[in-house]
Amino acid sequence: MLEGTTAEIRERKALRINPAKTCQPIGAMYAALGIHKCMPHSHGSQGCCAYHRSQLTRHHKEPVAATTSSFTEGASVFGGMANLKTALNNIFTIYEPDIVAVHTTCLSEVIGDDIPMIIKKSAEDGIIPEGKTVIHTNTPSFAGSHITGFSGQCAAFVKYLAESTGETKNVVNIFPGWVEPADMREIKRLAELVGVEYILAPDTSDVLDSPHDGKYHMYPDGGTTVAQLKAMGDSFLSIALGPLASTAAATELEKKCKVPNKVLELPIGVKATDEFVNALRLAGDTAVPASLEKERGRLIDMISDMSQYMHNLKVAIFGDPDHLTSMVSFLVEMGAKPMIVVTGTPGKKWEGKLKEICSETNPEAEVLAFSDIHYMHQWIKNNPVDLIMGNTYGKYVARTEKLPFVRFGFPILDRVGHRAFPMLGYNGGMRIIEKITDALFDQRDREDPDHEVELVL
Repeated sequence: MLEGTTAEIRERKALRINPAKTCQPIGAMYAALGIHKCMPHSHGSQGCCAYHRSQLTRHHKEPVAATTSSFTEGASVFGGMANLKTALNNIFTIYEPDIVAVHTTCLSEVIGDDIPMIIKKSAEDGIIPEGKTVIHTNTPSFAGSHITGFSGQCAAFVKYLAESTGETKNVVNIFPGWVEPADMREIKRLAELVGVEYILAPDTSDVLDSPHDGKYHMYPDGGTTVAQLKAMGDSFLSIALGPLASTAAATELEKKCKVPNKVLELPIGVKATDEFVNALRLAGDTAVPASLEKERGRLIDMISDMSQYMHNLKVAIFGDPDHLTSMVSFLVEMGAKPMIVVTGTPGKKWEGKLKEICSETNPEAEVLAFSDIHYMHQWIKNNPVDLIMGNTYGKYVARTEKLPFVRFGFPILDRVGHRAFPMLGYNGGMRIIEKITDALFDQRDREDPDHEVELVL
């Protein structure tokens, strides 16, 4: 499919081809799914909502429920207030959620719908039942990415719901960033091992990876409750994982309820996981349990065992900024050489951070924000690499260039393990090494001449 891509690189200012990102409403929808009995609502056309639901459904292999204002030509001209009020009436009558999280689309943003005013009017008109909640965030697709949409929705949870009673409790808020349900479960397991009482928000574990019991549940058992979101204002500390995805919510909580925060990178690899575990240890005034020290030791042992394959391994990698920061750091920890790092999300500050990380093994690494997979493909044609890492859309580049490919990030549409097995924490680090070495060894098994095919690699 991409065999026609040439090595000649021409300057492009306005055009992105196969961008390494998707749009803001998908991020807002994913965050809303991590709240118990929450209905994500797309204020715009049906087509937008259908696309966003389908991407999340195909990634998680789970049915994703979300509603839409179903804009028609009339709403596009005269505004969407009537549509949203009708939608809220139907949602609370038919689906009975505890909370509705409204996010906007390009169309409603261009019209300029005043969502807070519509929510207030709906409450005054009795459309929003007593004890139920409607919140909102602005997520035009012509700005930011799915990560900024996720960030905005998380900040909206705090802005609308967090409360301070004046009594500080021995609880730590954890904002997990955009990670898989299995990763959120791993974050909770680590906090429990260290002995810290916590509130995780949002939490998509047991929502988008709920067990099969033969019944359809509109609202699975998982998710952060509205009561927990309100109680976040009484916690003594927030730990925000993933600067781009989680800083806004932590900052909003500090501003609103004076809960201090500590922003960390996603705990992928040894160093980042050490920093998260240490933050938990300090917060809980506890000791790291021996079982967790053993997990760390097993990861170090696997890095040592596989070092001959990782040393100077040339990697092309693309994805979301927070994922890339920690994943590239882990590659460098293992001695690999990130050659080109690409994200579709804008961010000059992020570029500087990644160049500093890459400098340990490859000071010449090319790092690009607001770029695309097409450019990365052209760059690889001029600068051969040993491995590609990124979401499902990278498979076409890997196939064309006959390179091993490791999937991580969002979306992954053609595999299933990402939602079941964490990449965070020490155990997650071992899984990443397994995936990388399996991809390298599979290629050798396929392509080595007969006399060089080894039983033990």
